[in-house]
Amino acid sequence: MASASSTFDTAVLTFAHALSTVERTFYKLPGSAIIERYVRSSHQNDPGRTFLELIIFFLVVRTVLQSRTRADRSNPKNFIEFTEKEIDELVADWVPEPLSQPLNDVEMAELAAVPVVAGPNGPHPVLVNTGKPAINLASFNFTGLAGNEHIKQRALETMRKRGVGSCGPTGFYGTFDVHLQFERDVSEFLGTEGAILYSQGFSTISSVIPAFCKRGDIIVADRAVTLSIQKGMEISRSTIRWYDHNDLHSLEEVLQSVEKERRKRKGPLTRRFIITEGIFERDGTMTDLPRLIELKQKYKYRLILDESFSFGAVGRTGRGLTELYNVQASKIDMLVGSAAIGLCAGGGFCAGSNTVVEHQRINGSAYVFSASMPPLLSVSASEGINILRDNPPLLTKLHDNIRAARVLLDQVDCISVPSHRASPIIHLYLRNTSPDSLLQPPSSIPSGKPSNPASPIPRDAPVFDIEKEERLLQEVVEEAMALGVMITKAKRVRGLEITEARPSIRLAMSSALSKADTEKAVNVVIKILKRKFR
Repeated sequence: MASASSTFDTAVLTFAHALSTVERTFYKLPGSAIIERYVRSSHQNDPGRTFLELIIFFLVVRTVLQSRTRADRSNPKNFIEFTEKEIDELVADWVPEPLSQPLNDVEMAELAAVPVVAGPNGPHPVLVNTGKPAINLASFNFTGLAGNEHIKQRALETMRKRGVGSCGPTGFYGTFDVHLQFERDVSEFLGTEGAILYSQGFSTISSVIPAFCKRGDIIVADRAVTLSIQKGMEISRSTIRWYDHNDLHSLEEVLQSVEKERRKRKGPLTRRFIITEGIFERDGTMTDLPRLIELKQKYKYRLILDESFSFGAVGRTGRGLTELYNVQASKIDMLVGSAAIGLCAGGGFCAGSNTVVEHQRINGSAYVFSASMPPLLSVSASEGINILRDNPPLLTKLHDNIRAARVLLDQVDCISVPSHRASPIIHLYLRNTSPDSLLQPPSSIPSGKPSNPASPIPRDAPVFDIEKEERLLQEVVEEAMALGVMITKAKRVRGLEITEARPSIRLAMSSALSKADTEKAVNVVIKILKRKFR
């Protein structure tokens, strides 16, 4: 008995010594401390995940070490030998799958109706089918920077000096001096510590969100955020809670419910974010920024604000909602904007503290893995900022055109305009104005109960006929085009967004147009609407 006990003790000591040797060897390896921290935090949050990762690790090691062709070499029957004739026949019979689904009749008709512009686009582009200029209310050219001669010359000088781009990631060999200059220009213009430039506008916000929001974090988002924000939240794998569109009372209720839920299950404190847009791409409504910041500070959340449609168009010099509401940009943790929309150049940016900016240089996926923006576009964006800073009358003219358009549109009974009165994009919804109208109004019976924060669909969601409204709006667009006014429907990729947006006509105001041209174009649209839906 004593001999058996002694043998067992010896085995235990030997095993303990072996583990100690393995541990010492492990900690001598570079990066071992990082691996240890990751395993500890992962096991603490989800022990089952640690067990699953160990299984996957051993399967990967086994797959790498195992020869995949060993059995095939010993057994030639596993190979099928084809003659040259059989190979030729198989190749001849192969039909590749189409890269996309064929267009239906409606899509074909809409594609055929897309106007073709001869020469550069601008406030009065020449249409190929008519050979005449049209008034452009379709393009995002809010302050008339598209086609600006000074910007054009600076872009040409940059292209001759630096080429069209490096085709390399920013962190590798894609950074030019003009990229860094644009980042400085943005941060000085907005009054933030720093800014980071992304080469694509759509991927900016969809990279900023997962750079900060991770699994286990809490995101509280507006139900009507644009597709790029939805994709960013999806990639982050965070816990998402939703509040009713542009309803900050609903937002506060959701913030309170999140804290109650955490206390009830005695969960740990996690990073928490509010994500919304300054001016919503979906309908042109505007968020109440001072109230939003008040709630953010009260409930200890970080704020990610997408100002893609307000930067360069709202405020005395185009600084966006911070200038309109006289709010310091430093109170917004991550301020995201578009240089493609507001500055008629390309790409996007995220402004904030130096910590926020530098974190994205190694964690923003579109920054790390995408080719950098062409230098000529960066210079164009910097020149656009200089023009906005030095020419406040540009914004004054834009705001006058917006007010002139709204005065006319507000008198039309057959449409509703959800957009804010300061928004440069104006959405038009059709509504029923007579018993025999072709269009029925969206049906929604208010229940008085709050929506479920865990669901992106509101409790009293309006119901509308997308196909019918799209068809009616397309008829308006085509008739306006025939009369020399370029307008467009708000384009959607149906089936990709979490909730479907209601079809609308979207008018884009521009300071490049005179007030008379703006009123003339809007009156043309109004006459068509009245004739078709009264």
